[in-house]
Amino acid sequence: MINFIWKVADLLRGDFRAHDYGKIILPFTVLRRLDCVLEPTKAEVLAEVAEMEERGRPLAYREMKLREVAGHGFYNTSELTFKLIAKDHSQAQTLLKSYYGAFSENAREILDRYNFEKHISDLQEKRLLYQVVGEFAKIDLRLPKGPDDKDGIDNHQMGYIFEELIRKFSEDNPAGEHFTPREVVRLMVNLLLAPDEGEGKTRTVLDPACGTGGILSETEEHIKRKAPQTTVGLYGQELNPESHAICQSDLLIKGQEPDNIKYGNSFTQDGHKDQKFDYLVANPPFGVEWKKVKQEVERFARNGDRFHAGLPRISDGSFLFLQHMISKMKPVTPDGKGGSRIAIVFNGSPLFSGGAGSGESDIRRWILEEEDLLEAIVALPDQLFYNTGISTYFWILSNRKHRSLKDKVILLDARGQWTKMRKSLGDKRKVISDAQITAVTDMYMEAVAAAADEEQSLPENAKIFETKEFGYQRITVERPLKLRFEVTEETLTALRASAAIDKAVDAGAFADALKSLVGERWETKAEAWDAIRQALVPTGLMMPTGKPFQKALRDVVGVRDPEGEEQYLKKGDPHPEPDPDLRDNENVPLEEDIDAYMKREVLEHVPDAWVDHTKTKIGYEIPFTRQFYVYEPPRPLEEIDSDLTSLEAEIQRLLGEVTK
Repeated sequence: MINFIWKVADLLRGDFRAHDYGKIILPFTVLRRLDCVLEPTKAEVLAEVAEMEERGRPLAYREMKLREVAGHGFYNTSELTFKLIAKDHSQAQTLLKSYYGAFSENAREILDRYNFEKHISDLQEKRLLYQVVGEFAKIDLRLPKGPDDKDGIDNHQMGYIFEELIRKFSEDNPAGEHFTPREVVRLMVNLLLAPDEGEGKTRTVLDPACGTGGILSETEEHIKRKAPQTTVGLYGQELNPESHAICQSDLLIKGQEPDNIKYGNSFTQDGHKDQKFDYLVANPPFGVEWKKVKQEVERFARNGDRFHAGLPRISDGSFLFLQHMISKMKPVTPDGKGGSRIAIVFNGSPLFSGGAGSGESDIRRWILEEEDLLEAIVALPDQLFYNTGISTYFWILSNRKHRSLKDKVILLDARGQWTKMRKSLGDKRKVISDAQITAVTDMYMEAVAAAADEEQSLPENAKIFETKEFGYQRITVERPLKLRFEVTEETLTALRASAAIDKAVDAGAFADALKSLVGERWETKAEAWDAIRQALVPTGLMMPTGKPFQKALRDVVGVRDPEGEEQYLKKGDPHPEPDPDLRDNENVPLEEDIDAYMKREVLEHVPDAWVDHTKTKIGYEIPFTRQFYVYEPPRPLEEIDSDLTSLEAEIQRLLGEVTK
């Protein structure tokens, strides 16, 4: 079906630019889908329209009644269909516009997102409209008549069609702009909902980067499978107009309210202001910069709004999406009810990017320690997505974590749970099978159970950590500046070029006065300064006493020497002046004593080192890969030697054949 629809692009080639194909094919696909969905009740709707006109029914009644008769949240009052329009070559434009105008207002608004009437006119001008309508009239996009109808296309399959078409139209997009494979969505929804199976009569779901609505659809279907009586309300927001329109049309067909899908940037245009949701799911673009909305985001942060925990680097807005979602969580009531759960897809960067004191580190600290929201991180295989092969992770958060997980986090390594695809789709070469989805979900629930029962063992690929274990103290280790002093020809050249020297005294004359000291060397600064003063006496120059001059002179005459004299900024300082070239930073576990760490790890090797406590910062990172690293010893030297000998013999044999 995707390939059949894609063939329409052949008609457009030459008359339209390649990157405009999607702007035409996608709305026609949506319109044809709506046309096919309404076809079974077409006659009943037309009969109802005739009766209403005869009886003069009020508009509000007509709207409600026509939706009821159509069997969907939208309708069309025209006698026309795609197939009828395709039969009239000369009137295609007029008939299509009339048919489009007869849709209910909510359906027209969706098609307006595509600027549909303009595309109709453009196609007519290039004499392609009739052919395009004819091709789409051949495409059967009707809903299945029942569970045994293999020819119909359900909403789940239609989502695949839309997403694959968009992928074809956007293969030149940067890696961050990708669509979520359905098996990834199913696994994410499984992990999101597993602890809540069957709970609640009404559930609301928000995806603030909803794309074509695939994650929302799968979440609804999962809830309905487990608890058929549950009413599910779907909400979302999307910045791309084509994806937004497709998502709205999908909800329209399902009987959901398409107005729940808002258009715009979630960072600056909160489409669901003051609303809270039971579940929040998202696969936001990876590594998308937020420079364009920097001022507004910073204003929200200053006002204590959604981004108050911290601001990530300008080149990656991942943590802005997460903070936005956290702001939409329902509070937990005193009796332990309410609350929300979040599942979001990230690349590896949010785990560790940004050092202690950075925005990213502060956000992790807020999530882990101050709010205790992070329940688990699940590592996924690489090469799962269409436009990027990078490794990805699920972050699962909740403000109603099980009490056994209080101040704890599950790390689950599912990187080995994949099956090779028979045929690659872009960068996607791996798939997670249904059996593997079940296996990962079971491992997750086993880890949750193990947290509550010490006698139950953890799955092999799961570990549980205290939240404080992800914190560290970033200490600054200083070592003394040690100098010897000497005058060389290079020293005189540097003196003449020094602006600080020249500001206090004639630099040229000063350097000339020290020519007699070339080749001299002193172990202490006092000795060097006495010699310099003596050298200045015959010239009548005086040694300036200002600190800028003194420092500039020391920087030129002084030479770093491990056996040299320790330098002090002023008498009585507890430590010597630190040497910037020897400065080092160490990450000390949050709960470890810094002095004990220094004694064990540093002072044994450099006994003159000390910690500048004024520079110590608290940081948080989640070194996932390190926690699951398995050491593989190198091959024995004998084995390597044997391989090299064999290769050398093979090379000699091949060379012998060439030179015969």
